[in-house]
Amino acid sequence: VQLQASGGGLVQPGGSLRLSCTVAGVALDDYAVGWFRQAPGKEREGVACSRGDNGVTHYGDSVKGRFTISRDNAKNTVYLQMNSLKPEDTSVYYCTINTPYRAYWGQGTLVTVSS
Repeated sequence: VQLQASGGGLVQPGGSLRLSCTVAGVALDDYAVGWFRQAPGKEREGVACSRGDNGVTHYGDSVKGRFTISRDNAKNTVYLQMNSLKPEDTSVYYCTINTPYRAYWGQGTLVTVSS
C-alpha cells in the first residue's frame, strides 16, 4: 500500500490550498482515511478524518469550518480543501489510511502560510 500526497506550497494568509492523496494497493472506499500535520518542534496533530463505512467526517478544533476532507473512491484519492489559511497552519501534512491490519502513511507535503 502506498500513499502519495501532493498540493502543498506557499500561500498567503487568508488563501486556499487543496491537498491530494492518491492511494495505491487498497480500495479506498473500504477504510477510514485522514489527514494529520506536524510542525517543527510540535506534536503530530489530527486534522480531519473520514470514515469508510458511512463517510462521517471529523475535524480538529483548530480547523473546523475552514478545512474540508473529501474522497473520490473512483480515483482512489482523498482531498483536503483548506480555506482561510493562517500562519499557524504552516506544517507538513500527512495522509493516512486505516486498514484492519495497520495504518499506512504518505510521505507528507509542506504547507507554508506566510506573507
